[in-house]
Amino acid sequence: MALMSDAAPAPLKPVDESWQRGLAIVAHPDDLEFGTAAAVARWTRQGKEITYVLLTSGEAGIDGMTPEEAGPAREREQRESAEIVGVSKVDFLGLPDGMLDYGVPLRRDLARVIRTHRPDIIVTNNFRESWDEAGGALNMADHIVTGRAVLDAARDAANRWVFRDQIENEGLERWRGVRQVWAAGSPRSTHGADTTETFELGVRSLEAHAAYLNGLTPGAFDAEEFLQGFARQAGSRLGVRYGAPFEVFDLGLL
Repeated sequence: MALMSDAAPAPLKPVDESWQRGLAIVAHPDDLEFGTAAAVARWTRQGKEITYVLLTSGEAGIDGMTPEEAGPAREREQRESAEIVGVSKVDFLGLPDGMLDYGVPLRRDLARVIRTHRPDIIVTNNFRESWDEAGGALNMADHIVTGRAVLDAARDAANRWVFRDQIENEGLERWRGVRQVWAAGSPRSTHGADTTETFELGVRSLEAHAAYLNGLTPGAFDAEEFLQGFARQAGSRLGVRYGAPFEVFDLGLL
């Protein structure tokens, strides 16, 4: 039986920001806005190029709206949200919300995305079973599937003999330039980004998901208050006011 520990969480190391092209791949509209968008705003202010790729349109995410209504609405909100933090390129793969399935077809789709955009860094969401070390805040299947597939597809994209049809028939090339994959919000985070100066942009980007937030809670949702709690925790571990935590996977492909 494990003993409870009162030890403070380990400090976070600053993420390596010596890169130019970033690719953020997540399951749903709003996934990036619950804590990571403020870091994206920091990086676009540095002149970095970042593209968003959403596996689904989040069409099953609003109980009071049909998927036919919700999907287009959430795509619009995601584009508006991305623009707030300096991202102009937002792609949707159109996969079924709530029913993502880990396997070769998904790895193939994501390897194509990576070979197309040729990023230095890939950001995805936490794909551990839980959002906390205690295991009480369970993660959801779409997040877990997406993160696992992103990590594997980054290695697939580097192998000329995997998904050869993309190279031989689609005019793509293998891409060995992914340095690291960063899983945002992981309970095993070891690194972080200082979001003190861009925190308010992160708040505005979450508020842009008005249809989703209105359907999420019966009362008013305070985006700033919600984000402050997590950002302060990460910031304290990073030695700043606000931060965004990441679990870093070094692929060692270069």
